[in-house]
Amino acid sequence: MGLRIKEEFLNNVVEEIGNKKDVFSAVLCVESGDNSFCWTGAAGEMKKDSQYFIASVTKLYITAVIMKLIKEGRINLHDKISKYLSDEFMEGLHVLKGVDYSNEITIKHLISNTSGIPDYFFHKQSDGKTSASELLDGKDESWNLDKTINLVKELIPNFVPGKKGKAAYSDTNYQLISKIIETITQKNISEVFKEYIFDELNFKNTYAYKDPSDNKPVPFYYKSKKLWLPNYMVSVTSEGGIVSTAEESMIFLKEFFNGHFFPKDSIEDLKKWNFILPPPSLFYYGIGLEKLFIPRVISPFKRITEIVGFWGQTGSFAWYNPDTDLYFTGTTNQINGAGHSAVTKAILKVIKSVL
Repeated sequence: MGLRIKEEFLNNVVEEIGNKKDVFSAVLCVESGDNSFCWTGAAGEMKKDSQYFIASVTKLYITAVIMKLIKEGRINLHDKISKYLSDEFMEGLHVLKGVDYSNEITIKHLISNTSGIPDYFFHKQSDGKTSASELLDGKDESWNLDKTINLVKELIPNFVPGKKGKAAYSDTNYQLISKIIETITQKNISEVFKEYIFDELNFKNTYAYKDPSDNKPVPFYYKSKKLWLPNYMVSVTSEGGIVSTAEESMIFLKEFFNGHFFPKDSIEDLKKWNFILPPPSLFYYGIGLEKLFIPRVISPFKRITEIVGFWGQTGSFAWYNPDTDLYFTGTTNQINGAGHSAVTKAILKVIKSVL
């Protein structure tokens, strides 16, 4: 007999997420690995089948594409990125204390956030502001790769590429990865997602956001302010521009961990963890894969060994717990971190109920 969790319990869990201060909408999908248990619930402004920006969970789809290209022999994690990027992009990309490390950066450095290249989005500039500031104030503007690179070259890198024990979350890394994927496949990243993932899994409600007039996705919030940033979302396909539902995100998540895109045992190769500090929360970053930070005090008697997957800045999530063979997808559509903490609490509550 497969796993069973009471629906009333899960309804209460998703309602608790929706009742968190600053969380105005939530959707939660929970499934067992053997498909004996599948449940989806929603709270607030969202419905079970609402389409939403999966934000940085998109990066897990990038991992699937990169691993698939590796499987096809078209790329290697240890390839220097200069093999795929123009001199214009590479020149002065990573200069630290007068030393130019640009040509030492590899694919692995990008996808593991160990390149040291600053994050264009949250990195503080000389005036103390960040690129995120105006966006979070509601000023909708595009951030293409050229604009990103021009800014990043004016910023000080975080550390030497591949420095032991160092990692810093950077959306810039994923804009560069996207360009490399496009160079290899000779297709834009939207087409790559469609061919390599969406069509493969026969998705009907998942797509790369390309049209600023498309108002199907649920807006997200920053604190109590509703944000609608279509021009920005069109420009950041590879780092956060996929639109999906909780149930189709679930299909992808399960196929990711079950070997559809690359050999299942390769998952262990992605678990090269480095600790990442906020925002939005404490977590570990591997090679295109994240792991939740779970203090032992959370479950002292029945240890939760790991919860792996990905966070999105908007409170979107896709997580898998091997201890219970449970998968979790959904979103809270809140940027300020309130949704992340509510979802973490909810996931741990569900896991502990069946341990």
